[in-house]
Amino acid sequence: MPSLPLPDAPAPAPVSEIEFDRYERPEPPRWRVYGLHLLLFVITLITTTLAGAEWITGRAFFDQGQGVKLTGWFSQAEVLRGLWFSLPFLGVLTVHEFGHYFTARHYKVRATLPYYIPFFTGFFNTIGTFGAIIRIKDRIFSRKEFFDIGLAGPLAGFLVAVPVLIYGFTHLPPWDYVFQIHPEYRQFGADYARHVYDDGSGLTLSRPLLYQLLEYWFADPARLPHPNELIHYPVLLAGLLALFFTALNLLPIGQLDGGHILYGLLGFRRFNRLSAVFFVGFIFYAGLGLFTLHTTGETWLYGGIPYALYLLVVFRRVVPTLRRTVLLALSVVAAQLALTLAVPGIFGNPGWLIFGLLLSRFMGIFHPPAPDERPLSPGRKVLGWIMLAIFVLCFSPSPFQ
Repeated sequence: MPSLPLPDAPAPAPVSEIEFDRYERPEPPRWRVYGLHLLLFVITLITTTLAGAEWITGRAFFDQGQGVKLTGWFSQAEVLRGLWFSLPFLGVLTVHEFGHYFTARHYKVRATLPYYIPFFTGFFNTIGTFGAIIRIKDRIFSRKEFFDIGLAGPLAGFLVAVPVLIYGFTHLPPWDYVFQIHPEYRQFGADYARHVYDDGSGLTLSRPLLYQLLEYWFADPARLPHPNELIHYPVLLAGLLALFFTALNLLPIGQLDGGHILYGLLGFRRFNRLSAVFFVGFIFYAGLGLFTLHTTGETWLYGGIPYALYLLVVFRRVVPTLRRTVLLALSVVAAQLALTLAVPGIFGNPGWLIFGLLLSRFMGIFHPPAPDERPLSPGRKVLGWIMLAIFVLCFSPSPFQ
């Protein structure tokens, strides 16, 4: 005879409730959350200030001569000069992130405060940070919300970056300011550039179209820095990098800010088709010129195989099958070789390959659908196309040369 359950025995709890009780973690106290954000901001302020001092003085924090060694702390005056870079640059970055944050809160979408990402090596050529991010903790339910939250950050940052550049152009130091950083140039006088840069060496920052327009409208031509010396002008450097990061966020791919904007304008289906095309074109440009029909067999062997594997990895998220991935990768390589044959010497920017990998494997190149797919209002559509025009004005295919 089968046994019957006791009449007052409690019913077993559903599995989902057991897992919920077992694995849910309580929210950390607010002081710890706010303390983490504040600590990251302070560290990033320090690292960007030190990076700014390196750019301005032309001296690295660590000497790489005979082994790595500390060259000495920057003086108080040099640190204060570094603030002329860190404060405007972090100001634009902060306004950008809080543009996202306050717009999300307006729509009752939970979001974290900005997480600043400090980065400093002391070996020069760093800007002291990888930027900042906020994390959206709720689902977004409409194209309008995606559009507004995505647009608010770059628009707010852009509206601060332009005055920063205008201030930099209207407060340029005298033309011989560069001799304070490079006293060895003084012997050549105003014609120093012809003697110093004749071999094409040195780091040059590409100037996007908007930068050139502001330079033309506001700068005194007699005080403009040589392109190789722009890194020693902290406010101009901060403004130029602010334009670069604005353009980077406005790339109309996946779930970048530009992706949210174009998704709002076009809708789920049309945007995701276009995003895939933009991503393939982005990778095509990044790898253009790495290999040509004149490349040696040894280079093809040691560089071609990793590049082919890279293309398979990044394109695997573009098309649904492995066979199509292989065909797409082969088509891109063939088109790159054909273009280098038609236009000898053409070269892309391999530095974008790293960002392409991040887009493909972590950020995603497609946009999720929203439950509410109603089109945007006419005013929002106009603003969206204006932001895409701002992207064109701020973007540079090869920002560092």
